[in-house]
Amino acid sequence: MNEIWRPSAQRIAAANVTRFIACVNARRNLALGDYAELYAWSIEQPAEFWRELVRFANVRADWSSGPTIEHPDRMPGARFFPQARLNFAENLLRFLDSHLAVVFHNERGMTQRLTYRELAEQVARIAAGLKDLGVEPGDRVAGYLPNLPQALIAMLATASIGAIWSSCSPDFGIQGVLDRFGQIEPKVLFTADGYFYSGKVLDSLTHIGEVAQLLPGLRRIVVIEYVGANPELGRLGPSQRNATLWGQFGRRGAALQFAALPFNHPLYILFSSGTTGAPKCIVHGAGGTLVQHQKEHLLHVDLKRADRIFYFTTCGWMMWNWLASALATGATLVLYDGNPFHPDPGVLWRMAAQERITVFGTSAKYLTALEKNGYSPARAVDLGALTSILSTGSPLLPESFDFVYRAVKPQVQLASISGGTDIVSCFALGCPTRPVYRGELQCRGLGLRVEIFDETGRPVRAERGELVCSAPFPSMPIGFWNDADGQRYRAAYFERFPGVWHHGDYAELTEHDGIVIYGRSDAVLNPGGVRIGTAELYAAIACCDEVLESIAVGQDWRGDVRVVLFVRLREGLELDDALKRKIRAQIRTRTTPRHVPAKIIAVADIPRTRSGKLTELAVRDVIHGRPVKNIDALANPHALEYFRDLPELSG
Repeated sequence: MNEIWRPSAQRIAAANVTRFIACVNARRNLALGDYAELYAWSIEQPAEFWRELVRFANVRADWSSGPTIEHPDRMPGARFFPQARLNFAENLLRFLDSHLAVVFHNERGMTQRLTYRELAEQVARIAAGLKDLGVEPGDRVAGYLPNLPQALIAMLATASIGAIWSSCSPDFGIQGVLDRFGQIEPKVLFTADGYFYSGKVLDSLTHIGEVAQLLPGLRRIVVIEYVGANPELGRLGPSQRNATLWGQFGRRGAALQFAALPFNHPLYILFSSGTTGAPKCIVHGAGGTLVQHQKEHLLHVDLKRADRIFYFTTCGWMMWNWLASALATGATLVLYDGNPFHPDPGVLWRMAAQERITVFGTSAKYLTALEKNGYSPARAVDLGALTSILSTGSPLLPESFDFVYRAVKPQVQLASISGGTDIVSCFALGCPTRPVYRGELQCRGLGLRVEIFDETGRPVRAERGELVCSAPFPSMPIGFWNDADGQRYRAAYFERFPGVWHHGDYAELTEHDGIVIYGRSDAVLNPGGVRIGTAELYAAIACCDEVLESIAVGQDWRGDVRVVLFVRLREGLELDDALKRKIRAQIRTRTTPRHVPAKIIAVADIPRTRSGKLTELAVRDVIHGRPVKNIDALANPHALEYFRDLPELSG
């Protein structure tokens, strides 16, 4: 875990977090010197920290004179700023000027640009249309949308009223959409007529027509003209009678209005991946989401108005919600819709060069695939504006750190970040004033008492264990939808360690005060009683050029567990004995003999969720003959068949 990047003195001096420390010191008569001291103060004095954060971020709200944290010893049960009132959309639309708010690209070469003033005008028009339909605070509005500016506009319009926004990407099948929207019963549904992917034009209206028939409370479908100038609304079937085109919806020239609502008023309903059953409907509050994102964007990402921030995401991943909040900093959002490898691996990097992107966000899977494709952005395009690369979705392998500094840009800050849909934010992430160590997330998030617990619930350092948060924080969900007594919510996070948020990551707190994540706790391998994180195996074989990707699971075998590694090889290669020996030797050399798989099996594809995460649990169920409860949550459910009834696993 050697140091591979260190910020310059100039970068440290200019960082928002440096300015924040100076403000805190002056106002609180403190002498905090660096990030470590700021972090310690933020978890020891959380009420003071969050008060200083909302002042520094200039959050627009009526704070009243109430406490910063009500019931601070309850988890769950604590409430932040219980007397405050605000509007989420008002804070994201505070800049009504000609500065670019949104730049959109797609794989077909389409582009669109909106200033902050134009964005606000569009939001006002759509909000007026929602009000005309009787949408009120607490009603649900849903989006079945590509990553378009219209998705952002519809969300902001929804939030301005105080209604609740929920979205998923258009690659979800009918059952996947019903599993989500069927639970929350939206009053209005936004969709595009279709979307582009890998050079294909794919229809959305037929699916939505069927879905709409099973959403009894739905009053209107608003159709965005994306793939065609005149969408064939007839594909909606009987639902056509409730459909309106985007261009005809709302009232042009409507005034921009914002409902002042309680800090914990519901803003979003996000969905768990749903691979182990019906997706959980996780309700996030407006104030908690806003202040947590403001903290991360300003202090951890170091966003300023001049920045252009991009994250490759869909509307079905919480990183879309996270990216949207960056509008509150006045920066420019860059959106992309389509396959990031179509027509070639350089498509996103050409866009980054053209738009002078300063913060480039992606997934660990994407960086691995980019390296396997042999593409070097540093040799292909000018990335002079780029200052930071963010990665999430799964643990970023140490070899991917090497790739970024070798093939993308040696001067860039690489921030591996980790959190999730459950908190719509991060527990561990980057810091612009600290070094980057190979394979590590730079720091724990300010104001979050993140610890690593052993099996007995004892905090440990430099040992592997369970990632937890042992004190309340603003972006905890306000609950699950249709969970009136909170039983399912408590069972999801607070049963393993009572009164402590158990996140489900197997991790380690390092000597640098960084975090290493070894995989999901429920996917940890346990041969002979030794716990092994799956990310350790993936890291060990990352430099095997023959292997494009892999997935490891534990198979119950003769009273114990044996490690089974499945690999997807480059086209034309065969998993012969020589390659198996090479893989095993690589794993043994880079880890321990315990990590060496008992079986190595080649498969044609590996199942993933729609946000790109490996589905170890689904594969484990298949090889044990158990049903996978919700295959609609998978991006490629057909891949499960490659793991069924394998003769190699019977002996």
